[in-house]
Amino acid sequence: MTVTVVGIGGSIRPNSQSERAMRIALSGARLAGAHTVEVTGPDLVLPFYDPHVPDRPEAASRLVKALREADGVVLVSPGYHGTVSGLVKNALDYVEDLRTDERPYLTGRAVGCVAAAQGWQASVTTLTALRSIVHALRGWPTPLGAAVHSGDVTFDDDGGCSDPAVAETLRIIGRQVAEFALSQS
Repeated sequence: MTVTVVGIGGSIRPNSQSERAMRIALSGARLAGAHTVEVTGPDLVLPFYDPHVPDRPEAASRLVKALREADGVVLVSPGYHGTVSGLVKNALDYVEDLRTDERPYLTGRAVGCVAAAQGWQASVTTLTALRSIVHALRGWPTPLGAAVHSGDVTFDDDGGCSDPAVAETLRIIGRQVAEFALSQS
């Protein structure tokens, strides 16, 4: 059986460092046999989530559909002022549309969390915030998460990472998400 892992992350800037980190994590999920779907920065430019407005723009409907069908999720956020970016947080607010599903919110799904910021404090606090959000959405944060100091580590246009240990950590996170999903299917 094939499982689907959805990666959500990045910034408004296409091909950002956090988006590139997400792609490495998703490569680990693929190595474990998962099908992967990317929802990146430009796909996350959505109106502020309003639970009282039932009509969703096409991009929001695609995001909710992808999450509804996901067996696992990888979240990657840049650290903005010590927490997740507004772009990523707003996208996660749309998970509220899954509240009445058979599997509400992120119930029963492993979620890998990665934060990338220009310093250790911001990357660690952002990672902590992501893990707290995942708990609130009833997801299972993977045992391994990553706080990436993007002043020390860079990602290139070809999918490479300047630090092989960081790249391996990201792949392990993706693999943990896929392996948990496979164990649940």
